Amino acid sequence: MSEHQLSWRNSKELFKNQKTILLLIIILVSIIVGSINSNFFSINNFITIFQQISVLGILTMGMALLLISGGIDLSIGMIMALCGVVISKIIMADGSVAIAVVVGIIVGTLCGLLNGIIVSKSKSMPLIITLAMSSVYFGIALIVSDGEFMNFKGKFEFIGRTKFLGIFPMTLVFLFATVIIIFILLNYTKYGRRMVAIGGNEENAYLSGINVDRFKIITYGIGGLLAGIASIVLVARLDSIVATAGTGYELSALMAAIIGGVTFEGGRGTIGGAFLGVIMTGLIANAMTILSVSSYLQTAITGAIIVVAVVLSNLDKIREK
Repeated sequence: MSEHQLSWRNSKELFKNQKTILLLIIILVSIIVGSINSNFFSINNFITIFQQISVLGILTMGMALLLISGGIDLSIGMIMALCGVVISKIIMADGSVAIAVVVGIIVGTLCGLLNGIIVSKSKSMPLIITLAMSSVYFGIALIVSDGEFMNFKGKFEFIGRTKFLGIFPMTLVFLFATVIIIFILLNYTKYGRRMVAIGGNEENAYLSGINVDRFKIITYGIGGLLAGIASIVLVARLDSIVATAGTGYELSALMAAIIGGVTFEGGRGTIGGAFLGVIMTGLIANAMTILSVSSYLQTAITGAIIVVAVVLSNLDKIREK
């Protein structure tokens, strides 16, 4: 095979890569929207986009980790809301901000671990279990908050307003730190390799000596922990919380992960791809706002994007047939 043919073959393989396609789409959408409205390319707008996706980005890292391991958690949005409500309850009782944050993260982690224990020990479908647990956590959040709007008395403003290097909001530091840590965890640790093995073929992983149940529980625990961290970023931005604050986040996180090439089958996908999916999601939302697209149409477009993302994630199967 000649060098020219080899180069052409490599180029074709590159464009079959979902991350490459997604990156090209992001660039194309940016050029189109920027040509319509020049404000899109401003530094402030890009910072705004990343601030808007900061909560979703953190939740998507947990969702991607679960999907790659062969699981799913549709309760992460309500876990986040419950953590926020617990943090607010402590703050409103004039408790320490540090204690409130630690307790909130612990609550999120425990919720995730509980999901993992139920899923792994009952051998039930994680989609059904976590969907049901979502209602449980929502109910607890309503009980704790008494269904009321809860205020943080400005005690989280230092996170929402502090800027790293005088440019980047701290919420972005939380986001990028989470992405980097989860990337390292999945790609450069024994835990990550075993998660991929479990997602790829659970029975083979078990036969090779991996404690499947234990690793599943740990993964759900990490998902819950990230939901707790996401709640901190959420309340830092809003300075308030309500029990319904997590509604829809689980589907958005699922959509972002799938757009980024993570599949329902497990064992496939990357954290980098999932993060590109988050950026794509935030980019489209921001573009629709800038272009004054109605909220009703935005909902329809979001649904269509989910359908397209699922189809794209199954392109390999379609080609095989």
